[in-house]
Amino acid sequence: MAVSDQFKRPLRDLRISVTDRCNFRCRYCMPAEVFGPDYEYLPREDILDYEEITRLAKVFLSLGVRKLRITGGEPLLRRDLPELISQLSALDGLEDLALTTNGTALAKQAVALKQAGLQRVTVSLDALDADVFAQMNGINASPEKVLEGIEAAKEAGLVIKINSVVQRGVNETEILPLVQYAAEHELIVRFIEYMDTGAAHGWNLEKVVPSNELLEHLKQHFELKPLPQNHPGETSVRYGIADSSAEVGFISSVTQPFCTNCSRARLTADGHLFTCLFAPNGHDIKGLLREGASDDELANRIGEIWGLRSDRYSEIRSQATPSQARPEMSYLGG
Repeated sequence: MAVSDQFKRPLRDLRISVTDRCNFRCRYCMPAEVFGPDYEYLPREDILDYEEITRLAKVFLSLGVRKLRITGGEPLLRRDLPELISQLSALDGLEDLALTTNGTALAKQAVALKQAGLQRVTVSLDALDADVFAQMNGINASPEKVLEGIEAAKEAGLVIKINSVVQRGVNETEILPLVQYAAEHELIVRFIEYMDTGAAHGWNLEKVVPSNELLEHLKQHFELKPLPQNHPGETSVRYGIADSSAEVGFISSVTQPFCTNCSRARLTADGHLFTCLFAPNGHDIKGLLREGASDDELANRIGEIWGLRSDRYSEIRSQATPSQARPEMSYLGG
């Protein structure tokens, strides 16, 4: 039973957060002054267990979802994550199973994740320079473990993408090195415009580097060829790098919104369904689940929520919208 929202957008992608915890304190997501030692994370009993996640994923698949992505926080902090991957990969109707991670624990888990059924991994890497990387992650971590994780994932046979959030005055100088790294290692790198998710990081439009500006800069150093979309609703505008199988992509939520084709829903670690990354409120699905709702009842409720969806935040973004209260990205799962 496929479902569509108020703008006839289907439900095709589900991002599942498995934890709101992270070992980084990136300035654009979990700044240390907000997410300090006394920050209260979700209680363990509020977090969905793997059987609950798998059951809900099965229900979402019955509604038209074909792609699942595991997120956080940092999902590799969740104990025995390959067990969840194994359960999800066995579900009927699933076409794509991916994971987003900061990569620091990927080297140790890449093989197990691949053997469990993971197909793709997206690694957050905002800089190769150690000083810039430390400034971005907020804990003075170096990029070495992340690079080791990327190499381990590649050896394990996982498809790899690198995501880099670009902030003006912070890491623009890392654009060329990252593309060069992608070209040398035949990887996909995507640059993400700094977005106004949550309220903890003090977003300012002046810190956004438009994708077109990055593209024009890169064209001075690389021969880039436009590539077609991999699938309807893809968020990235893609370019191939000449004489390489590597790719450069741009995710431009601020300057080139893609709300029109958005087919993504988000399930938080405590079982709330969000129909937009910028939605102020979610819908409690865990409550229904733990109260004994049947799969049909869960499907009906999720279908009802999606059917009423009219989100298009990035298309209507204004000077006022960034100040509106909404949950943090670390809770929503990116």
